[in-house]
Amino acid sequence: MKFLVIASLLVISVACKSVQIQNPLSQEMIDHINNAQTTWKAEKSKFNSWSLKAIKKLMGVPRDHIGKPSRLPTLVHDVNVNDLPDNFDGRQVWSNCPSLSEVRDQGSCGSCWALAAVAAMTDRICVASNGQNNFHISAEDLNDCCQTCGFGCDGGFPEAAWEHYAHSGLVTGGNYNTSEGCQPYSIASCDHHVVGKRPPCQGEQDTPKCVRKCRAGYENTYAQDKHFAKSAYSVDDDEVQIQTEIQKNGPVEAAFTVYADFLNYKSGVYQHTTGDELGGHAVKILGWGVENGVK
Repeated sequence: MKFLVIASLLVISVACKSVQIQNPLSQEMIDHINNAQTTWKAEKSKFNSWSLKAIKKLMGVPRDHIGKPSRLPTLVHDVNVNDLPDNFDGRQVWSNCPSLSEVRDQGSCGSCWALAAVAAMTDRICVASNGQNNFHISAEDLNDCCQTCGFGCDGGFPEAAWEHYAHSGLVTGGNYNTSEGCQPYSIASCDHHVVGKRPPCQGEQDTPKCVRKCRAGYENTYAQDKHFAKSAYSVDDDEVQIQTEIQKNGPVEAAFTVYADFLNYKSGVYQHTTGDELGGHAVKILGWGVENGVK
């Protein structure tokens, strides 16, 4: 079956000036953030044992790509601000879509551009089908086989992922070490920023070879398993446009600049407090809210 769903991409950029700490992975950095008494708290994380070189390799969106006008057509919603609640959590609104609560693990690969894309695609298929379609769109297929999307584990372009979804289609595929779908993710999970049972992420592996066939024993061929977006479009870097898009159609993908202080995030509403730019990262946005009076 080929299920059609509208695709959406959001690109945002954040920048601000701050006092710079020479060693971003240090107690000095953490103390500076917490002493600033802003809207968030910091503490040591798994990243403190990493090299900055290894961390930067996981940032899979080229920095100069963030903030540029999208080449995709822009969808502009007719917005009624009164219809937008202060708090919106897609996991609660679409509770019959379990994928909204998942955080896919990119492993030691700069594939955030692909992981965030297929996560949003998977959610939006479920939302559009009123919970009837809960399969996963394959990150493996997108990361390995999209020749126009960039460089696989060396980074890629989010908007190109959505164009590929519309023009070439993507097969299904679950997370690492599962037998779900045509092409499950082949890159091992690892612990990014917490002490856990999996090995720590360190460095980056090569992009797996593109294989245009499904795993052994799967019921469909690669061509039969393809799913296509009806169209691909962008949403303006505008709060109410983003909110309206999410409320109407489901989660979106966003790209943003990562600063060194973000590696120490513990709780609260993050804002850049100190530290240099490290690279670009892609995520899925599934809602919004207000915490202690801060959006």
